[in-house]
Amino acid sequence: MLKLKYPLGLCALSVLLFAALASLANAQSLPKHVDPSAFEDVLDLSLVPSIRFLTTSDFPPFNYRGADGEVVGFNVELAEALCKEIGAECTLQSWPWDQVGNALVDGQGDAIIAGLGVSEVNAAKFEFSKTYLALPGRFVVKAGTQDEVGFDPHQLKGAIGVQRGSAHHAFLKKHFSSQTILPLAGEFEVLDGLRIGTIDIAFVDGMRASFWLNQNQCCVFIGGPYFSVEDFGAGLAIAVNPNAVNVRRAIDIGLTRLSKSGKLDELYLKWFPVGFY
Repeated sequence: MLKLKYPLGLCALSVLLFAALASLANAQSLPKHVDPSAFEDVLDLSLVPSIRFLTTSDFPPFNYRGADGEVVGFNVELAEALCKEIGAECTLQSWPWDQVGNALVDGQGDAIIAGLGVSEVNAAKFEFSKTYLALPGRFVVKAGTQDEVGFDPHQLKGAIGVQRGSAHHAFLKKHFSSQTILPLAGEFEVLDGLRIGTIDIAFVDGMRASFWLNQNQCCVFIGGPYFSVEDFGAGLAIAVNPNAVNVRRAIDIGLTRLSKSGKLDELYLKWFPVGFY
């Protein structure tokens, strides 16, 4: 069971409810980050009878406050499924984003499930679980303007809009240097340019674009996802106190089992009706 806890003095953050994300999606590609033939860790799970998860309430649809004030979202349900899978009693405590890392360091919890990046700085302070969601780059076009069959982004006519100076800009310059690249100030400027027709195609973060596409039926993903740890990072993982090695091992076991059983796919389809894979 996952029990929700809140530190004293924590102010509720106002977040728009992503109600539309709570419905199942049509068939789509699914995240597969676990080798089904890999051997499972032999850790005795009784060594991890409980896990104190820390999260935030400002990252919809991953973790945010619902209409009743409770923290809900993909990460919340993932933590709950993990604990059920490994037979651990767990709690979930919500902290402000700028305090959650220090809370883990100070021993206020065992693990953070809040989209904390696997950066060099964070890797020096925490251990990280296996990736449960990688974050690909995706091409987006106005619906009906490109033929999905035989789509080749190397043969595009027109400019590719991208956020100036971003990892996606660097990726385009490395792998699509023969194309016309149009850098713009921000990612939403790129997507809005696509919507109003000032650019022909956008290359953006797939996850954030999926939220935008859920509210802007003008446009669609085209082509497949582009994964690059070097350019886009390792994706979403669970940060663990480095002194809690068995907790990290137990979480990895749980993530592997959830992936193999299809439960991770079920959560992905529930919370991301416009999938980014």
